[in-house]
Amino acid sequence: MKKLIRDVLRSSWLQRAVGILAAEFLRLVWLTNRFSFDPPEVYDIVEPQMPAILAFWHGQHFMTPFIKTKESHRGKVLISRHRDGEFNAIAAERLGIGTIRGSGDHGSAFHRKGGVGAFKEMVRALEQGYNVALTADVPKRSRVAGLGIMMLARESGRPIMPFAMATSRFLRLKNWDRTTINLPFGRGALVGGEIIMVPPDASAETMEELRVRLEATLNDVTARAYAQVGRPEEAGHG
Repeated sequence: MKKLIRDVLRSSWLQRAVGILAAEFLRLVWLTNRFSFDPPEVYDIVEPQMPAILAFWHGQHFMTPFIKTKESHRGKVLISRHRDGEFNAIAAERLGIGTIRGSGDHGSAFHRKGGVGAFKEMVRALEQGYNVALTADVPKRSRVAGLGIMMLARESGRPIMPFAMATSRFLRLKNWDRTTINLPFGRGALVGGEIIMVPPDASAETMEELRVRLEATLNDVTARAYAQVGRPEEAGHG
């Protein structure tokens, strides 16, 4: 019975159906929430510096495809090769975002999870003018920025742009990354933080300093996004 359930969950037709349904639900959420932008001229600040590396926290990712507001905003997102990643990849592509499959974790599983190939593909995408979006924290270590995103910025020479998107109505799962499922018919906020550049000759000490700064910035923009929609981030259910 377990094998049957596993086979059904892995079936391409179910993954595609769930991905499409998820995308259309998120589109509904986007259309029915009144979004504010902080700073108000965030796109005027960001656009001249594109292509950029867009950074956000694990579990806060569902609304991120909608940061793309123009056809000229070409984007790709890093999504894991895990089975759950298939749903996310199908949803992202339906919402007009390209996908790069692999791990952002530069730990012991980097090679096994397709990290090397994904890293090269992200560098190539940035060279081709795509914005690349990825979570700053590595799997199972919520809200701890990893060095992977710093290495990508150093290698590509592109800026890291930390941001957070929140809605006033949501459900929060009790998993490792506190996944937030955004809900329709409320208010939303997109908050951008300090842009971070990593010098091409950055030392290990500089990389660590910038990693800590990115972590603090992401915590700040996430807290501000929830505050702006009137929901302290610790709130459990929307």
